[in-house]
Amino acid sequence: MTPPTFARLRNALLALAVAFPAGAVLAPAAPAFAEVPGQQRTQAPGFYRMAIGDFEVTALYDGFIDLDRKILSGASADDIQGLLARMFLADTPGVQTAVNAFLVHTGTNLVLVDTGTAKAFGPALGFIADNIRAAGYNPEQIDTVLLTHLHPDHANGLLRPDGAMLFPNATVHVAKADADFWLSEEVAAKAPADSQPFFAMARAAVAPYAAAGKLKPYQPGDSLVPGVESVAAYGHTPGHSGYLFTSGERSILMWGDVVHSHSVQFARPEVVIEFDADKEQAVASRKKLFADAAAQKLWVAGAHLPFPGIGHVRTEGKGYAWVPVEFGPIRADR
Repeated sequence: MTPPTFARLRNALLALAVAFPAGAVLAPAAPAFAEVPGQQRTQAPGFYRMAIGDFEVTALYDGFIDLDRKILSGASADDIQGLLARMFLADTPGVQTAVNAFLVHTGTNLVLVDTGTAKAFGPALGFIADNIRAAGYNPEQIDTVLLTHLHPDHANGLLRPDGAMLFPNATVHVAKADADFWLSEEVAAKAPADSQPFFAMARAAVAPYAAAGKLKPYQPGDSLVPGVESVAAYGHTPGHSGYLFTSGERSILMWGDVVHSHSVQFARPEVVIEFDADKEQAVASRKKLFADAAAQKLWVAGAHLPFPGIGHVRTEGKGYAWVPVEFGPIRADR
């Protein structure tokens, strides 16, 4: 052994002697093969919070539904497929589409915009009540429900599984044009057979509120709650409406079903969905609201935009683009 090698060995032994003096007990070695835990396949609770002026806005996730891209029209199948592919969206077994609702604490009212689907369309939906609670509130604390329209993925969540009111202390507001259409047995009787269950679900969803005097159809311009006004977005349904919440100099428009496919309809606003009652009017409403939101740099919130469904609209070429909100804390300095 050469001297340098001996010196290195001596130094190493001295270091071990300091680290483990005589009499020290070494901890047992860890098992060679620790058992790997099972994967956690559940997602985080579905709520996201932000501030609009003095208003607190909480996005609530009801779940998802897979929509067949073939229910979109107004562009070629190749164009629609290309727009989906550009956003890396799979369309098998369908395009995953969120269902969102929005809870707004104005300081004087606790307002819910839309209520989700309950379990009308299967187990992947119906989590609004759970996420209200996860967000720190209870359904009984909500005093106002604003429905953008009476389709089941917006109104069925009004009820508990036993058919009682989920929001027993709330007044439910919906545009009179929508109520006159969806709650009319005469209109339902004339509708195609495959549409009649939607009429029945709308009537059932609001029935206990109507019986309690808590269903309030409104006309355009009617007062709802302080800081909130209705915004006409007709076409998807006869009375389809958004709600503009304003606090100080900041506003957010909750626009319901103006968009069903963010990957397609921002770039091609002329594309409609099978569920649009008046497709020409739906396109006109969408183009107007896109233009207004982009020009005013308005916050918008959509029922079928990727959760949390909140962001901005900007112009892009001859169309528009969706700019989603960034995750972050509620800050008082912006």
